[in-house]
Amino acid sequence: MKVWIGIIALLAVSTPAFAQLGAIGKRVQQAQERKQQFDDLNITEEEEIKLGADVSAKIRTRFGVAQDAAVHKYVTLVGTTLTDQSTRAKLPWTFIVLDTDGVNAFAAPGGFVHITRGALALIKSEAELAGVLGHEIAHVAQKHTVNALRKAKGVQIGTSETSSNRGVFLGALANRAYDMVLENSFDRGDELDADKEGILLVQKAGYAGTGLSEFLARLAERNKTQAEKNGLFASHPETQERIAKVKQLAASKPGAVVAARYTATIKYTPTDLTSIATVVEGSAGLAGAKPPPPKPEEKKAEEKKKGFGLSNLTKSTTAGKNEQQVSASGGARGVGADRMAKGGDNPNTVKVAISPAETAAFRKGIV
Repeated sequence: MKVWIGIIALLAVSTPAFAQLGAIGKRVQQAQERKQQFDDLNITEEEEIKLGADVSAKIRTRFGVAQDAAVHKYVTLVGTTLTDQSTRAKLPWTFIVLDTDGVNAFAAPGGFVHITRGALALIKSEAELAGVLGHEIAHVAQKHTVNALRKAKGVQIGTSETSSNRGVFLGALANRAYDMVLENSFDRGDELDADKEGILLVQKAGYAGTGLSEFLARLAERNKTQAEKNGLFASHPETQERIAKVKQLAASKPGAVVAARYTATIKYTPTDLTSIATVVEGSAGLAGAKPPPPKPEEKKAEEKKKGFGLSNLTKSTTAGKNEQQVSASGGARGVGADRMAKGGDNPNTVKVAISPAETAAFRKGIV
């Protein structure tokens, strides 16, 4: 009898808890499997591209797409010149100009790079454009969003989902990635890495590596009198530190500025921050409203956040185009007009066709 009791006890100890608890145990097992899947986050390149496409669709819905084929072609030519120097040159890179006066740029996994009309209006040369695009391309090449998702472990997946339901899992990742891209969840190390790698791409393509620092300095000057979270580059010590590091990285190698071709192609004019149409919580798309000042406790919490990239300066709303309202506490944070900028109504991408001859001729102009 003692032998049988010992055997039963051994089986009880060796049998997983979920097997002993029936339906409740099964749900626990599924939760453990989902957690392990997320912890591992081993997604294929094909899945990364699909993830990025989903994120890009959300960004395009939020801000709309500028329906100007010539501008898209020009930005794509600059972007392709850079991606050809990238370690992930074979990704199906897509460059999208967002239809908003707010100044921002976003990189989604898998090769989807977005820049706003407002940013193009503030940029003064092709080297500056290359600097901004190079930074975003580096985020993709270095898989910063995927790595940030892994670190955050913040995807909430329903109890009915299992590790075998790959499509639903990727959909949950896309929702989280969208929030992270617009809220700039890259840490300081990722931002500095993107600066460094982006400058290398810019210089390999023949551009002056100082373009990014020149643009950031102009952006900081533009925002210095505005709400702190809209002018982080102007008010935060890390901002000047970053600009100084970018200048240092770029100083060792001269390159082309290509200002004339830029100004001949890009005709957008900057919009003053006070004139940028914005959306606010509950406004249902009404433009021109300004967010209330931040609450002391929210301002203090915001100051502790890591990261100081372009999209951290210009935090973007996580609302869809249909609602046109900011995420829960966005308006209360007192963030500026760039983050709250209203976008256009057309989310459709603009098709761009570039021949090898056009690419070769374009690159000859980088002098």
